[in-house]
Formats: sequence, structure tokens, C-alpha cells
Amino acid sequence: MSDPVLWTVAAMAEAMGAEPVGVVPATVSGISIDSRTVAPGAAFFAIKGDQHDGHNFIAAAASAGASLAVASTQKRGLAPGSVPLLVVPDVLAGLTALARAARARSSAQVIAVTGSVGKTSTKEAVKLALGASGETHASVASFNNHWGVPLSLARLAPSARYAVFEIGMNHAGEITPLARLVRPRVAIVTTIEPVHLEFFDSLEAIADAKAEIFLGVEPGGAAVINRDNAQFGRLQRHAHNAGIKKIVSFGQHPEAGARLVSYTPESAASVVEANISGARITYRVGAPGRHLALNSLAVLACAHLLDIDVVRAASALAELQPAPGRGTRRRLQMPDGPGLLIDESYNANPASMRAAFALLGQAPVGPRGRRIAVLGDMLELGPASAALHRALLDPIRENDIDLVYCAGALMQSLWQALPDARRGGYAERAAMLEADVLAAVRGGDAVMVKGSLGSKMGPIVDALLRAYGGSSARAEARA
Repeated sequence: MSDPVLWTVAAMAEAMGAEPVGVVPATVSGISIDSRTVAPGAAFFAIKGDQHDGHNFIAAAASAGASLAVASTQKRGLAPGSVPLLVVPDVLAGLTALARAARARSSAQVIAVTGSVGKTSTKEAVKLALGASGETHASVASFNNHWGVPLSLARLAPSARYAVFEIGMNHAGEITPLARLVRPRVAIVTTIEPVHLEFFDSLEAIADAKAEIFLGVEPGGAAVINRDNAQFGRLQRHAHNAGIKKIVSFGQHPEAGARLVSYTPESAASVVEANISGARITYRVGAPGRHLALNSLAVLACAHLLDIDVVRAASALAELQPAPGRGTRRRLQMPDGPGLLIDESYNANPASMRAAFALLGQAPVGPRGRRIAVLGDMLELGPASAALHRALLDPIRENDIDLVYCAGALMQSLWQALPDARRGGYAERAAMLEADVLAAVRGGDAVMVKGSLGSKMGPIVDALLRAYGGSSARAEARA
């Protein structure tokens, strides 16, 4: 059976203003910017990133089966003569132009998700919920920046009924062009928290930057905003100023349009009772965590706004699983018995740390088991960093975390605040902590590893799985 057609090459060339070079194929089945994962029949866009220039990988992409490459006018000479090309002045601008054409040809109901925390898990939950009612396209992983959003949009097939995109930012002004590119019918803001404070002087400034998503909402579209967050009023005003008339709130607040009635945690799931625009519903979320339960309200509010069967959408959430590095659970088998590993190594900020401590506090332990947190630096917090790291002591106490290991210069602030009874170990770098953690864990323990991606906590997860969980466990989680 032939591969499905995503784009005709003629349509690509027209959208990008590209010059064909060589014998180009009639169609492509996909779009890629990574020569390591490009699928046969796809078009490879040779984007120049911070670390690598895609033009140096055109040959590798062709060997992997790419049917053509998109290259810049200046660097087309780096492509082997045998590789068909579409040549454009700037490859990223060409990808963005193709994304714009994808949006123009699509009749899908489009949803965009932003927020300080919970973007990816909420995007995945929206994909599941809407997918129960029709073909749903979504950005993969955390493709939410100036190249990830255009790439995800360029991959949107004309046959999709729904499409979900995640939009992130580090600085003011970054969301506006992406929101106007995506043009969502519904825009969701999960929450506003002290994240990226290195680049903002207040939570209000973060809220203003996140509210840029409303500038892209289609006429007649809607906004879904966290009613429990202190920035709700500010976000609501931004939505009104953007011309949005349908604004639905979610949360525990008694005035929330999608309101949490009750939350019952289970070891690997959550049971939620909610009131969605006046209708009472009970459903299961397939991963534990109050934060996931609350964000599921935004998902169902979105379904209701799109006239989708809310009960069917809610039922689909039973299949929700945490993404790798964002709460993935794996069994450990120590010599003296089994234990639990919670992998939160993908990212960290004060809000996600609190949520992770709550998960660890609910995790089951054996008769001699302890709850152990292995923590790396939270990055990009600016002048408040030391205080925000020290403030983690309160949720550690509240959730009965028995032992804490800290890695990194910033985590030293927490380490110094910890009472002796809770001190597991400290090291300047995560790699220096690995042996101590491996030696400390025992049967019955629940171990949570968390830190910003730059703090390199992932190798500690790998080491635990190699020693006590099997070397393939993390690879299976990624798959």
C-alpha cells in the first residue's frame, strides 16, 4: 500500500515560493527536520539550529529515505547533486509559509494550549478527548517554539477534523506570531506560575506574555482560563480586549464554568467528578495527579465549546499516560524487594515541583519503604531563584518526603534548609550524585527524580533502570 500524500510538491513550491532543482517527486508523505528520524517519502527541511545546520545532514536524510530536501539559496551547494531540492531564500521562513498554507487549506477545528505548566499533558489530553470523535492531529512532544509550531502545522493533513497545538515562550512577543499562524478556535491557558522569571520581572508580565495567544483566536472563538489562578482577571481582560466573547473558566472555584466537584487519587490514575457547564459527570484520568485532574476540566470545557459529546471525551481520558520524563512510572527490583521510580526528569519549576511532591506523597511504599526525592536545579528563575529553591522545603514536609538528594549550585539553597533527618546527599553535579542514589535505594522505596532538563537528571533515571529495572525500560517509555 502506498504512503498517504501529505503535500504535492507543486503545492509546496507554490506556498514557499521555492525553485525546484533536479527531478523532484510528485508528492511527499511527511515533513521532517531531523535526519535521524526522517521517514521514507518525507521532505527534509535543512533548518539551521543553535547547534547544527541541517544542510550538513541532507545526504544522511536522503540515505534514510527522504524524497527531497528544502535548502537555502546560499547553501544549496552542500546538498549532493543526486538529491532533489526545493530551494528557498530561508528554510525556516519556507517552513512557516508552508505551515500557513496548511492552516489555510484545513477545515479542522483548531485548539491551542499555553501556560506556565501543564502544556504538553493538556495538549495530549485534548488529543485523546477529541480523538474519540474524529481524526485529530497534534504536535508531537513539546514542539512549541518558533520552529516546532510551524513544523507541527505543516504536518496537518487536510483530512483532520481537529488539530491541537502547544505554544510556549521564554520572552514577551514570542507567542503572538505563533498564535496568529495557528489561528485557534479555542485557546487554553493552563496556569500562570513563576517560570522564566529570568526574563520577566513579575507574574503579571508572564500573564501578559501568555495572553498573546488570544490575539490569534479566530472570530467567534473562545478562551478557556484557569479560574483558580491569581492572574485569572488579568487573562480575562486580555481575552476581552482581543475581541473574544466566549470565555470559560475551569478549576475548583465555585464560579468556574468547568468545576471540580471531587478528586480521588489512585495509585496510577485519578477519579474525577466535575460539573461541565451545568452537567455533572464522573470519569477516570489514566494518570495520577490533582494537577492533571484540574487540567482535564479545561479539556472537557474545550470539547463542550466544540459541540463534542463530553461524556465520550471524558471516557477517552482513561487512556491518558504521562509523557517520558513527566511522571512516567517504572518498577524497580532491588535485591530486597520491589520499589517504584517516578521519572520527572524532563523539566522543573516551582509549580511542577509541588505537583511532583504531591504525586510522591501519594505513592505507595512498602513496610520499610521511604519516599525519596532526587532533585536537580530549577533553571531560568532569575533573582528569586535561591528563595524559590528554599521554599520547596514546605511541600517536602507537607507530603512526608523522607529523604532528599540535591544536585546543582541552585539546589544548595534547599539543601542548606533541609533538616538533617531528611538529608540524603548533595553534589555539585547530577552525575556526582548517581552512585549515592543507587546505593541508597532499597525494597519498598518510592523514588522521584526531577530537575530542569539542563540539570541533567535523566542519566540518574537511566542508571536506576539499568541497575534495578532493565536497560530497555526507559527506551520503552520513550517509545
